[in-house]
Amino acid sequence: MKHQVPVEKGKTYELQIHTLGTSGEGVGRKDDFTVFVPGALPGETVRAAIDDVKKSYARGHVVEILKASRDRVAPPCPIYADCGGCQLMHMDYMAQLRAKRQQVIDAVTRIGKQKDLNVLPTIGAATPWNYRNKMQFPIGRDKGHTVIGCFAQGSHRIIDTTDCRIQRQGNNDIVNAVRDIVEKLGIPVYHEDRHTGVLRHVVGRVGLDGDMVVLVTATEKLPHERELVKLLRARLPRVLSIHQNIQTYRNNVILGRETRLLWGRPTILDRVGRLKFHISPRSFFQVNSQQAEVLYGKALEFANLTGDETVIDAYCGTGTITLFLAQKARQVYGIEIVKPAIQDAKKNARDNGVKNAEFIVGDATAVMPRLYHQGIRADVVVVDPPRAGCTPVVLETFANMHPDRIVYVSCNPASLARDLAILDGLGYHAEKIQPVDMFPMTSHVESVALIRRKK
Repeated sequence: MKHQVPVEKGKTYELQIHTLGTSGEGVGRKDDFTVFVPGALPGETVRAAIDDVKKSYARGHVVEILKASRDRVAPPCPIYADCGGCQLMHMDYMAQLRAKRQQVIDAVTRIGKQKDLNVLPTIGAATPWNYRNKMQFPIGRDKGHTVIGCFAQGSHRIIDTTDCRIQRQGNNDIVNAVRDIVEKLGIPVYHEDRHTGVLRHVVGRVGLDGDMVVLVTATEKLPHERELVKLLRARLPRVLSIHQNIQTYRNNVILGRETRLLWGRPTILDRVGRLKFHISPRSFFQVNSQQAEVLYGKALEFANLTGDETVIDAYCGTGTITLFLAQKARQVYGIEIVKPAIQDAKKNARDNGVKNAEFIVGDATAVMPRLYHQGIRADVVVVDPPRAGCTPVVLETFANMHPDRIVYVSCNPASLARDLAILDGLGYHAEKIQPVDMFPMTSHVESVALIRRKK
């Protein structure tokens, strides 16, 4: 007998919202059937219209809030309802922090089967607004005008943005200058469906000493290049670096492989704690510099270094955590598969006068056994993997090195929970997790887990 779904597309239902989903949407139930409702908050009763029905869940939108949560606030951003950049601006900031902790707890208990793991209260940002040092917005046309901003939720329609409340002011200045200058010079913008036009994206980066503009083009040639640079320099006195990045492929990847410096310095500087970092157009660098210091400080605290340890940083990127750890360790090895990131990491080590960090290009699954065979034993392993987490082979490689502690930095509670369960089977027990709010107003949460070898 076919299972009867209790909701129909296009119809409206009264729902109690119990929790938040991983993308920040309200989660309600109709006769034990899950309905996701973006914009609804836990504790609310809403009337929701159903937009989409699947086998095990449905998605809807709020028609009316019948009973509002005490945590509901008026979002200060005028385009919040349309824009897909933030998901939680309608929620009081302290409530956001509690919800993010709950997201970690739910993942580690449901997916990781860790029943009594200590998940600490989320460390919030001192200022939850205007924190992003990096902006990458698509460029398009709408009603005969150039538009630059975030995509609307679940679509590729660009919402024109003049004052993004989570971007640093320098990035908003870049967006507004580029929009005006593109209009003035009549530079053709990219049309995604037809694969025509020139300008695809504008990338802005705000540094310590000045800012960077990267114009991403679908063509080798950038029309009115000299005039464009001249006008940008006149309009943006803080800009130190202007680049063209060429992305000719018909896909959603923002940056292409080739970057040309049009004017100024090849990199800008930023800092995390005492350390300074050169940032190039394609460098990975945490987008919230202030909270990155908090996050890395926690990783360092959990590593509990005395100065005698050998540490391996298994996904080191441009070496930010590695160099942080090097301040307290005897020797640190940073491993990263992306060659340009390792080149940046070596330069960052030189610039900061760090002599006890060695950077190796390669896959951690191949490099770590090689280090082990060379007689290198890690006292502490630190890992900050991509969203998908670690492969089982990488986790086995960690365990085979018999470190006393593993410090796991994660941007995805679900993959962290899965990996904690695997490590548990390999003789490593998670002791505590510290969530850190790197991305206020959004549904994302970073966390640092301390994992010890079982006695």
